[in-house]
Amino acid sequence: NPYSQQYYQPNGQPLPPGYVPRQKIVAGLLGIFLGSLGVHNFYLGYTGKAVAQLLLSIIGVFACGIGPIAAWIWGLVEGIQILTGNIRTDASGRPLND
Repeated sequence: NPYSQQYYQPNGQPLPPGYVPRQKIVAGLLGIFLGSLGVHNFYLGYTGKAVAQLLLSIIGVFACGIGPIAAWIWGLVEGIQILTGNIRTDASGRPLND
């Protein structure tokens, strides 16, 4: 049961009760498949970056369709970086679980 396991922050302090670390595989797949909407960044707590990707996709449709393509590439690259371990933490600095 993942809710009864004790998790620790990088500094050795225990995480708040009930906190379950974000999963690397989930974040990576969200980046690859829904990255243009910033879903993986919302999942990891990077709200500002997620909103930027979402707006780029929505507003970019009116700018010759380039915005969604750029947001998709951005999300794809971040998804791959998460899966390969180049992005290792969520927005709070807590490590992603394998």
